[in-house]
Amino acid sequence: MNEYILDLHQVQMSDVDKVGGKNASLGEMLRNLTADGSVRVPGGFATTAHAYREFLAHEGLADRINALLDTLDVDDVRRLAEVGAQIRQWIMETPFPPAFEQALETAYRQLEADYGTEVSWAVRSSATAEDLPDASFAGQQETILNVRGLDNVKAAVHEVFASLFNDRAIAYRVHQGFDHSQVALSAGVQKMVRSDIGASGVMFTLDTESGFRDVVFITGSYGLGEMVVQGAVNPDEFYVHKPTLAAGRPAVLRRGVGGKAIKMVYAEEGDKPVQVVDVPVEERQHFCIDDQQVEELAHQAMAIEAHYQRPMDIEWALDGVDGLLYIVQARPETVQSQSGRVLERYELQERGPVLAEGRSIGSRIGAGAARVILSLDEMDKVQPGDVLVTDMTDPDWEPIMKRAAAIVTNRGGRTCHAAIIARELGVPAVVGCGDATRTVPDGADVTVSCAEGDTGFIYEGRLPFEVKRIELDRMPEAPVKVMMNVGNPERAFSFAQIPHQGVGLARLEFIINNMIGVHPKALLEFDRLKPELQAEIGGRVAAYGYPRDYFVKRLAEGISTIVAAFAPEPVILRMSDFKSNEYANLIGGTLYEPEEENPMIGFRGASRYIAESFRPCFEMECEALRYVRDTMGLKNLQVMIPFVRTLEEAEAVVGLLEQNGLERGRDGLKVIMMCELPSNAVLADEFLEYFDGFSIGSNDMTQLTLGLDRDSALVAERFDERNPAVKKMLAMAIAAARRHGKYVGICGQGPSDHPDLAQWLVEQGIESVSLNPDTVVDTWLFLAGERR
Repeated sequence: MNEYILDLHQVQMSDVDKVGGKNASLGEMLRNLTADGSVRVPGGFATTAHAYREFLAHEGLADRINALLDTLDVDDVRRLAEVGAQIRQWIMETPFPPAFEQALETAYRQLEADYGTEVSWAVRSSATAEDLPDASFAGQQETILNVRGLDNVKAAVHEVFASLFNDRAIAYRVHQGFDHSQVALSAGVQKMVRSDIGASGVMFTLDTESGFRDVVFITGSYGLGEMVVQGAVNPDEFYVHKPTLAAGRPAVLRRGVGGKAIKMVYAEEGDKPVQVVDVPVEERQHFCIDDQQVEELAHQAMAIEAHYQRPMDIEWALDGVDGLLYIVQARPETVQSQSGRVLERYELQERGPVLAEGRSIGSRIGAGAARVILSLDEMDKVQPGDVLVTDMTDPDWEPIMKRAAAIVTNRGGRTCHAAIIARELGVPAVVGCGDATRTVPDGADVTVSCAEGDTGFIYEGRLPFEVKRIELDRMPEAPVKVMMNVGNPERAFSFAQIPHQGVGLARLEFIINNMIGVHPKALLEFDRLKPELQAEIGGRVAAYGYPRDYFVKRLAEGISTIVAAFAPEPVILRMSDFKSNEYANLIGGTLYEPEEENPMIGFRGASRYIAESFRPCFEMECEALRYVRDTMGLKNLQVMIPFVRTLEEAEAVVGLLEQNGLERGRDGLKVIMMCELPSNAVLADEFLEYFDGFSIGSNDMTQLTLGLDRDSALVAERFDERNPAVKKMLAMAIAAARRHGKYVGICGQGPSDHPDLAQWLVEQGIESVSLNPDTVVDTWLFLAGERR
């Protein structure tokens, strides 16, 4: 348009020096990605860096600002707050130069001509050093929503200009080595998306915690997006598998219902353009967007990533009027995309009482004295090495966050500002705890662990932990396949970064216990349960519709997350192997489980599957597997049956799988048997007629061969997988599989605990060893002859 204003359709990434990173990115998408409908971006205009500098030169404003900043030590947080407030006041009081004000009016009138006068506007900041690949200025400057009328737009531009000098922005520029005078600001005036009556959120084109590149991670909540960005709500979360989506198949791997307690909407009256209101409890229990919308967002995210050729951090909004999804910001992801090929593993050596828990950010552990801070007025209380505990953080908290050994907040999800800054600083953070400021005592020593999956824990006391560093590019060739034992889907993306050749044992029990938590029969017979039990279960299943659907879909989520993380390598999934006492611990479990004297050799495994009383539950497991293999197309999933006592059980369970659409050999499906009873080794040749191979379970094989209970303190010291009798059983099973040309691996604890046993198994002709993730690298190096 002119030297002061540019239409967003006119700008592109090469114009960062004119309109800043955020506005340049909007223009880049409008010019290159909206014509074919792959991405939808609202239009608008941007003020230029020239307009901003001319404004600062007006009435000697820049000279006063620079003189004040020259005297500032940004680590003196109280002085920083005073200086920032003074500069912002000066900016708000200084009028725009006449030529710039006229240009602003002309551009606004054109917007009204294009979109009508009933539309409101978002006025966003865009710094010329913002959203560059090596730095994240996310959220440092102001965004003003639902701005109506020319006078209010002018006032909002003033606020945006002033926000270049909020406390965090000043401190960040100093710490990153940016000269204050070299950073300019552009104000973007963009058509509002009516997400106040829809939903909004943030998405990344990788997993923010592990750096896993094959997923789009989406967060969302009701209302305007500021609640998600600021961390004021615990949002819904979704993971979408990129290769599956590209193949045109259902691709949502995992869903998580967030609290979504509040939302920001347009204000009905008063001076403020927006207000925060409570979300009805009924709405909180449901997802803010459906699977079709989740996948459409992922398509837009993948198109943006493909255009920019790098992982992206994207803000989205669902318009409640037209029902369409829009992209309102896109910037490079600046943390995981810069991670090197050295893997760090933090591991707690012991655990203490849990004071609070929430969403983990990163995978590190930090310990220190807890400082419960309820306002910035108390910022001096936080000393280097302390653990910051607060309700939520905003951009002004950055100077304190830099001092902290760990950060804990009551509110926020994994894409809020606290999470973004914690990742950037490399500091462990647990967000969305709900009540940490109440349950964590001020001044008490605590340990903050983000090394246990998606859930982060705040433990009482300073607990010992260790850090392992793995150079991923220097793994030698091993004489066998080195696979992994994985139970927790929340850690699958992280575990998949460890060198591996697939998953030799994926445990269904962890998914049922932690992601479902309800006995399958209680879900099948929900209508017959007592009202109090129905109420307890009803809150869990609400987002999924029907109780049966809840079981199948949650199971499919857990399975598909592990299978996608390790694709295209094989993932051998063991069907549920709960014992009756373990099933009884699930909600409603005591209604259906017998009391057995010795559950370890009781109603479990194949005998449970084929029993009339449990068969409908097993059929739900089969349905989940079929969805992952056939509907999602993740054919690297294989099936394993545990605890098969007799040949009759083997024949019956293989037939039952076939009846449920899991036929051996169809579409490459392999059905493996857990070889864990002496009868399996003695009749190995006969059992192999029904199965495509063995996976040796050394734990139960050792107990049942030696006739001991390893949980009994009286005989536990005699438990040893290297006992000659046990090794003879293993040798028989391996030899039989080799004779028949079928798969044989081991997934028990033995090789993880005893590298010499792993070496012996190699000599016997084992095809693979499946290890606990923390022992993979050491055992791999041992087998390759590089570690003794």
